[in-house]
Amino acid sequence: MKNPWLLRFPPRPDARVRLVCLPGAGSAASMYHPWSALLPDEVEICAVQLPGRGGRLRESAFRRMEPLADALTEVLRAECDRPVVLFGHSLGALIAYEVAARLRELPDTSVAALIVAAHKAPHLGSAEVSCHDLPDDELLAFLDRLGGTPAGVLARPDIRRLALPALRADFELDFTYAYRERPPLDIPLSAFGGTDDALVSESELAAWGRHTARAFRTWHLPGGHFFLTGPHGADMLTRMRAQLLTLARPGLPDHGTRRTGNPRTGTVHTGEDRVAHV
Repeated sequence: MKNPWLLRFPPRPDARVRLVCLPGAGSAASMYHPWSALLPDEVEICAVQLPGRGGRLRESAFRRMEPLADALTEVLRAECDRPVVLFGHSLGALIAYEVAARLRELPDTSVAALIVAAHKAPHLGSAEVSCHDLPDDELLAFLDRLGGTPAGVLARPDIRRLALPALRADFELDFTYAYRERPPLDIPLSAFGGTDDALVSESELAAWGRHTARAFRTWHLPGGHFFLTGPHGADMLTRMRAQLLTLARPGLPDHGTRRTGNPRTGTVHTGEDRVAHV
């Protein structure tokens, strides 16, 4: 039976690694479709389609993190027959973290790595964007300033009518997020940010290092909150590809060793304190 939560771009039953991608607020799984042509056949891309968008438009969107993370964890239990890497952009980064923490507690499930982009570390809380209850015109003005939406798309009343309910629900989900203290994950963690992102500072991105006991990497690439869809999004994929191939081809150097020290933007910290970005 087809799983409405996961879209595979394309199905790769022989893939050695499964990359599960979570979109940001208001976005649909389709944003990850172009990645299928840029990543090797050893990687299967599974994009998460949340309720309230795409083929699930008639379903009610989640407005709180706990029930969403619980439901998605149950879905992904069946996907752990091979190494799973979770990737999340913006709100998707918080969801990915919460799912990784839950999967750790279940038998015979594991996440091989967590990769996040464009969100502050979980213990710092939400993005503090309280726009879920704004009037439509003010919400649209905020989205225009943030970027990421093609010009003119939300000017169409029919598109607004379909898109805004899920968008409001996602902003509410992020705004009401409450971090629960737990031990750091025992997996490598990478964090990407845009140099011009007004929502996430360099220090807030680097703070993700607190949430792993393994190698931690941070990169800042040119662009704003949606840098991954801009010209330098390919730079992020190049770095992700290297990590995914390490998992798919075990003979390659392993960067998942236990880390020490405090993370610095642009570096990877392991026992050898190797530099990962120049």
